[in-house]
Amino acid sequence: MPALPRSFIDRRRFLTLLAAAVPTVALVRRAHAAALEHLESDPGTLDALADAVLPSELGRAGIARVAADFRAWGAGYRENAELVHGYGTSRLRFTGPTPLTRWTTQLDALDAAARSAHDRAFRDLSRDDRESLVRAALAKERLDRMPAVGAANHVALALLAHFYDSADAADLCYTAKIGKSTCRPLAASPHAPERKLRVLER
Repeated sequence: MPALPRSFIDRRRFLTLLAAAVPTVALVRRAHAAALEHLESDPGTLDALADAVLPSELGRAGIARVAADFRAWGAGYRENAELVHGYGTSRLRFTGPTPLTRWTTQLDALDAAARSAHDRAFRDLSRDDRESLVRAALAKERLDRMPAVGAANHVALALLAHFYDSADAADLCYTAKIGKSTCRPLAASPHAPERKLRVLER
């Protein structure tokens, strides 16, 4: 039997590797879908976490909106999506495996800790008690900088990173309509941004 061309062997090896990878990809997608369904069907724990970690100045409506935006971010997450490269570098970066599976597990852990310590669900605790449980959960996390949302190891940090990367967070910081990452019309450039105290309650 004549020897097979090297190109044929390489193609066969590639297809074999690809076939072996398909179940893994399918499992990851299935896990991501299950985690997303968990967040959407039972939003109470995430909403209670948002109320515990986000600035109280946002008000109830503002905090609920941030939590909903975070769930929408999770719904739109795609593994291996190309990211905007950093300033001064042309190196391409891509998103990693879905973090939702890790985060939903952590939400369940917060709820389990609440039931163990207080015999009540996390969502039913006072804000102070929820904050204490979150602080305990973050005791071993690196807290000297804000991570990128998708790179956040804990769901509480991911929620904070998601908010503080938003235009609304800049508006809250300066109590004005800064409109970060949006284009103000040229006619408005000579004027200072409109002052605003409540950012998300609208």
